[in-house]
Amino acid sequence: MNLHLKIYRSIVVISCVAMLLSCSGSSEKKEVDTKEASAETEEKPEGLSLNQKQMDAVGIEIGLVEKKNLDAIVKANGQLAVPPQNKADVSILSGGIINHIYVLEGQQVKRGQTLATIANQELIKIQQDYLAAKNNFTYIQAEYERQTQLKAAGAGTGKSFQSSQATYNAERSRLTSYQSQLRQLGISPGKVSDGNIVSQFPVVSPISGTVGHVIANTGAFVEPGTSIMEVVDNSKIHCDLTVFEKDLMQVKVGQKVVFQLTNQNNKLITGTINGINKSFENESKGVVVHAVINNSEHQNLIPGMYVTALISIGSQLTSAVPVDAVVRSQGKQYIFIVTEEEGENGKEKNVTFKKLEVTTGVSELGYIEIKPLNPLPENVKIALKGAFYLESKSAGGAEEE
Repeated sequence: MNLHLKIYRSIVVISCVAMLLSCSGSSEKKEVDTKEASAETEEKPEGLSLNQKQMDAVGIEIGLVEKKNLDAIVKANGQLAVPPQNKADVSILSGGIINHIYVLEGQQVKRGQTLATIANQELIKIQQDYLAAKNNFTYIQAEYERQTQLKAAGAGTGKSFQSSQATYNAERSRLTSYQSQLRQLGISPGKVSDGNIVSQFPVVSPISGTVGHVIANTGAFVEPGTSIMEVVDNSKIHCDLTVFEKDLMQVKVGQKVVFQLTNQNNKLITGTINGINKSFENESKGVVVHAVINNSEHQNLIPGMYVTALISIGSQLTSAVPVDAVVRSQGKQYIFIVTEEEGENGKEKNVTFKKLEVTTGVSELGYIEIKPLNPLPENVKIALKGAFYLESKSAGGAEEE
């Protein structure tokens, strides 16, 4: 019995020791695996490393960031607009029914061209009154001339002459008034005198330009003073920019402006500042600045287009790099700086690059102003050429040379 008990105890002890050794081995293995993974992470280099042959093959050149005298700019946003004298509402002087519309939206028209006709039965009465006044004036004029001759001969009385003169002047004014009314309605008094009575009058274009929105339809009744369409002349289109208070003192009449059409593939056009408002717009603390556009390429510009403008306010010394040194990715801009150079003493040269985000300013003569988000190390070198290859390689899009 005692022998069996001893054997049982020995088996239990041996099992416990085996379990302890197994747990210890597993823990040590996990610790070793963790250390190896950590070592692998630490060994992974930061940035892109290329040797001299690879750099020469893809045309990568490195150098220092230079100081260049580039134009300083003020950035502003705004919209294209036309002066008030180049935009007209086509309104009617007398009410009536639209008999015909001769133009379509977007059609080019000239000043004085007939756009529509309005039918109005009151026109017939105006023409009748004009003819009656004209015939009556013929008799009054003859009587006035007769009294003038009698007065000159000393045969007439002064009272008769004065009465005739007063009647003559009154009837002449009434006749002139009717003629003016007819001309305003586009009806020739001469044709009416010849017996050409009309029941409709033309609506003509007040300026040359392009027909905009046509509001009324054929057959609609319109009240006097109602606008039935608009005509816009885009030949004098300009830009209204909003410049904020902090930049206002730097903006002056005559400065050059580069416009970027926001919704037109960032197309660029140029212009000049020609006016600065003297009051703030609402509560924005911004002042409207007017700029004329040099539309030499006959861009298809339309009032209301949004633009981003760069106003040149003079040159200043700034950090600049070649345009090819800046790459764009996901709406941001980057340069590649050199973080390490190895093997310069007779050995194969290896260069490590690191991507750094920057903002850019004015571009001139192949150079562009850069403003790093974080300060650059002193005398740091960057990739002057070949930045696009480095960007492709960093994104995993380039194969190893």
